Amino acid sequence: MVKIGTLFVVATPIGNLSEMTPRAIDVLNSVDLIACEDTRVTKNLCHHFNISKPLLSTHEHNEIFSSIKIIEKILEGKNVALVSDAGYPGISDPGNKVIIKAIDCDIKVEVISGPCAIINALVGSGLPSDRFYFHGFLKSKSTDRIKELKTLIDRSETLIFYEAPHRIKDSLEDMALILGKERRACICRELTKKFEEYIRGNLEELIYKASFGLKGEMVVVVEGQTLREQVTISRSEILQEIDSKISKGMSAKDAINEVAKMHNLSKNEVYRLYHQ
Repeated sequence: MVKIGTLFVVATPIGNLSEMTPRAIDVLNSVDLIACEDTRVTKNLCHHFNISKPLLSTHEHNEIFSSIKIIEKILEGKNVALVSDAGYPGISDPGNKVIIKAIDCDIKVEVISGPCAIINALVGSGLPSDRFYFHGFLKSKSTDRIKELKTLIDRSETLIFYEAPHRIKDSLEDMALILGKERRACICRELTKKFEEYIRGNLEELIYKASFGLKGEMVVVVEGQTLREQVTISRSEILQEIDSKISKGMSAKDAINEVAKMHNLSKNEVYRLYHQ
């Protein structure tokens, strides 16, 4: 009877190659096959650490098909390492489908610890780190992004997002509109690299700083709903109150004006919040 192999889920550096762990190097040297997000990126990584193993492309467009090949190899007794371009496979990167398939087939899955942009950003932001919620990438279209953000209004945990440099200003503007411009936040860019930077302030201040152009991969950490916000009124409650008044026959304009007056809020901000 053939002994079933193991799937090793290996975290790789998010920028600084010196953060590759000795255990990760040992595992990549010991496996029969490396399944990777981009063969070019992993080839460079392997070359740097003198690792010579066959590579199997496993990206978001072929992950289901590739996972079948990976499982077949493991069931034949081969050990396979799964890596992404940076950080942990499966965290806003391909890999989760492979892991689920392996578990469904009773294959042993071992996770090899390493760098994680989420944790670096959270710790370096200076925002509360006892409880946090990782959302990943927001939608690229503003209307869709705003819908997503509305579901996060009342979360008290620190919020963590990935964002692309060409969308950072637009995303911050939507965050300020929905979550509140006074929310504390931090843009964490180029983590572990030469030009690593933590840009701290409230969302309004970060919008101004982003207007000058920011480059590199980014993590945005945002303060959760504070006790101060909860004591007054949450944004979801504002929307509920407006909808309640409209359902009783009041026009949207009058409902917005009345709710704004009741809670001493800007009519323009309440109007924008309701119509987004």
